[in-house]
Amino acid sequence: MSVLATGAAQIRASRRVKRRWLAVALVVITGVGVTYWRLEPWFAPRVIEYPMLVQTDIPTAVAVAPEGAVWFTIELSDAIGVLRDGKIHRLPKGTPNLEPLGLAVDASGGAWYTDTPARAIARMAPDGTIRSFPLASPVARMGRLAVAADGTVWFADATTFSITSLKNAVFTRHDLGPSRASPFAVAVAADGTVWATLQEVNKLLRLSRDGQLTEFDVPTRLSGLGDVAVDPSGAVWFIETRANKIGQFKQGSGFAEFAIPTQAAAPTALAVAPDGAIWFTELRAQKLGRLHDGRITEFRLPQADARPFSIAVDAENNVWYTDLSGRLGMLAFDRGTAR
Repeated sequence: MSVLATGAAQIRASRRVKRRWLAVALVVITGVGVTYWRLEPWFAPRVIEYPMLVQTDIPTAVAVAPEGAVWFTIELSDAIGVLRDGKIHRLPKGTPNLEPLGLAVDASGGAWYTDTPARAIARMAPDGTIRSFPLASPVARMGRLAVAADGTVWFADATTFSITSLKNAVFTRHDLGPSRASPFAVAVAADGTVWATLQEVNKLLRLSRDGQLTEFDVPTRLSGLGDVAVDPSGAVWFIETRANKIGQFKQGSGFAEFAIPTQAAAPTALAVAPDGAIWFTELRAQKLGRLHDGRITEFRLPQADARPFSIAVDAENNVWYTDLSGRLGMLAFDRGTAR
């Protein structure tokens, strides 16, 4: 079982774990990478938070639509959440949520999500209409999900040890082969190349457009690979949860690692902003982090019990995050934030 899936199971079992984390109890190894950083900005960034409509709801994954709607999945619920015009709405999906880690929005504003209890990938249209695509496997254990520029939906399928795509209602599996590694996160570059993290074997996976698989060993051993994203230049960014680092991989120049200033911060997700910054969550530190030009800046959230888990950045560089303590939040873009 993956580290984040284990944490999700703990949250389902106890309301108390909601206030601790969705990920997993982590053994944090102090990062040895070197970077320039500052602990806190001198100014107080503007944070807006929206409490859940139902007290037991746990907002989990988050994604921003092109028109600005903010979608989020909800653990311990049978609904998908969306924020429009400053108001949260719960849209029924018909099945309970179980580790709803996969969420992405397509060009038309539809929200694609992993539906583990239904063993399916589903799309909710902006009006709440749902179309579901059942998987053939009798059991489903799925990680993150991404939508490519051409509309193809990609997701990490840990049950079948594969990266799987959905296009024109047809699933195509890309088996990881002899390693039998379980993929967790997936991202798609602008050129259609797919990247994934393989937690058990501490590798990055590259799936080329012609279907060729290539694995790359991450320098720090047992680093606890998590979320992954690709910036416009093609650089791959990823979470190293146990190592307390943000990693980068560039074809031709290899790996770089950036240590998070706060020890045992428990990073769980990251996102690329339009201005080129890499934003990430620090679940145990009650902070959001920003990595730009080799420097990490941390932003403390206003609530003492904050547990930021997933993150997304909108077209205006505003940073959206889910808080496992029962809130959807936004750190508003400020020119000072970008310094």
